[in-house]
Amino acid sequence: MGVSINGKAVAATYKERIKAFTDSLLKEGKRIPCIAAIIVGEDGGSHYYLNNVKKLCSELGVHVEVHIKKESIEEEELCTQITKLNNDGNVDGIMLFLPLPKHIDEKKVTSLISYKKDIDCLTDINNGKFYKGEASFAPCTPLSVINLIKSTGIDLTGKRAVVIGRSNIVGKPTAQLLLNENCTVTICHSKTINLKEICREADILISAIGRPGFINEEFVKKGAIVIDVGTSSVNEKITGDVQYDNVIEKAAFVTPVPGGVGSLTTTMLINNVCEAYKRNVY
Repeated sequence: MGVSINGKAVAATYKERIKAFTDSLLKEGKRIPCIAAIIVGEDGGSHYYLNNVKKLCSELGVHVEVHIKKESIEEEELCTQITKLNNDGNVDGIMLFLPLPKHIDEKKVTSLISYKKDIDCLTDINNGKFYKGEASFAPCTPLSVINLIKSTGIDLTGKRAVVIGRSNIVGKPTAQLLLNENCTVTICHSKTINLKEICREADILISAIGRPGFINEEFVKKGAIVIDVGTSSVNEKITGDVQYDNVIEKAAFVTPVPGGVGSLTTTMLINNVCEAYKRNVY
């Protein structure tokens, strides 16, 4: 039987580092890192996530500056707000909640965010730097995936990794981070032929497709690391892509849902803003 990867325990390690950093700033009489969060409209999911960010930031000594805009806001006004935050020396990271209302050009607005403050890796500049292997911010969910894999203590060099899902938010950047760790990476998707056979060759299997219970033991190589990024609501219960109880009998390590990737993602965001602070201030 395999081992459950405890996302909360991995997050706790990062939280300790972040708190130690912000405590040292306060002790030295310096300002603490600041995230500027922008929400346009009344999307319930965005407000729920913002409340989680605010709660964790409060615990870790990071300031959150909230800007809630009406859904009817003009594009020009939103652009002006972002430019103002770009030029504010007391703001280290800008967090723009997506999607934006249909009358706003999302690509235009996100591209205005300074790459130095783009802690969510939304801009073309940061994405270009990321895929070229230059210093940049990595998207928080893929960053969580890599840190959970590393927490197993297994050397990733030369390992065969399979990522199911090719989204720009999770699948593609996760594959890039695995390449950075010298894995041999295959990206699978809805048009992939012989999916089970490909997955069974993986030392590391990552599912990010949002199909609850899709991955069972038939997809898994004995002794593999299985990372479940899926989050779907089934009978009002958050459910992952992986049949956890089934797969953990065959895999060496598996992330649960909840308690896995999602437990670490917000902490990675706050870690990114601390890195932005260090780059901008020091």
